[in-house]
Amino acid sequence: MTVTIPRPTSEPSPPDDATRFGALVGRLSRQSVEKHFDAYADVDWDALDLRIDLADPRWELEDFDPIATTKWYRAQPQGVRSRLGLQRIAITMRTGWEFENVLQRGLLAYAFWLPNSRPEFRYVHHEVIEESQHTMMFQEFVNRTGMDVRGLPRRIKLAAELLVIPLARLSPALFFFFVVGGEEPIDHVQRRRLRAGIAHPLLERIIRIHVTEEARHLSFARHYLQREVPRLPRWRRGVLSVAVPLLLGTMVRLMLAPPRGFARRNGVPADVVRDAKRSPAHRELLRDSVARIRRLCVATGLVNPVSRLAWRAVGLWEHPTDGDAANAPEAAPAGGPA
Repeated sequence: MTVTIPRPTSEPSPPDDATRFGALVGRLSRQSVEKHFDAYADVDWDALDLRIDLADPRWELEDFDPIATTKWYRAQPQGVRSRLGLQRIAITMRTGWEFENVLQRGLLAYAFWLPNSRPEFRYVHHEVIEESQHTMMFQEFVNRTGMDVRGLPRRIKLAAELLVIPLARLSPALFFFFVVGGEEPIDHVQRRRLRAGIAHPLLERIIRIHVTEEARHLSFARHYLQREVPRLPRWRRGVLSVAVPLLLGTMVRLMLAPPRGFARRNGVPADVVRDAKRSPAHRELLRDSVARIRRLCVATGLVNPVSRLAWRAVGLWEHPTDGDAANAPEAAPAGGPA
């Protein structure tokens, strides 16, 4: 006797966009539970090998820092080079936690209006907690240097409070481009430092913790934008296509370029700073640090003849085909380096 097994009349339906996004956000939330860090439990601040000595040669500027490539910096005594390098790190950490403070408040404003059962609610609060740990970790480092450094310029702080935080409610897409605009450049530089090897164990520990958790934060922001931007009305996508490169032109320089106060307090000649910022190596670093955001803009239809002019005007466009071969959404990381 022959038994005939009936064929299914149709293939199982693939998961819809909301289901895929919910699964991604759920996975990121679980990773936040399984692999998270505490600013004081996971950094042994009082260990002898982690102490901060201003004259330690391990604090000297990295090769890709624009000031490090100048003849003026190389001509300074070793102790001066170390102090300048440590001060640059402290300024970056102060700037980083101030940016993350704005980010946290924006995320809370975004979560405030979410309806019940949205998977983002839990994840957003995981991210706020992790960013708070980063804030404490960065400020603890600054305090232990004994340096009274400043972070974001006052005008930028005021603009962030008045304009950026409300964006989380009024224009979530532009707000999350602000998020990646601040996080991607620092992540790019920190990963580069980890690959090259960080000599001082305290800095290595802080950066490794930060990179691990920022992998989740960046994954959420990119996937959110990949999902939401194509749904926007054409006019809003048009505004975004120009607003994003203009926003990045400011963000990437705030995060990576030597601030004016640094040069003034340390007697760095104005022509040295000018030449450092205009050097081909520094311009390449700025472009490379936002490469993934450029690809994201290509993938979400935010690159057009007008927006290309904006990208070029701020010095962040690579070439006309940049990102065309990388339009597929990136997979969520498994949690980054341990």
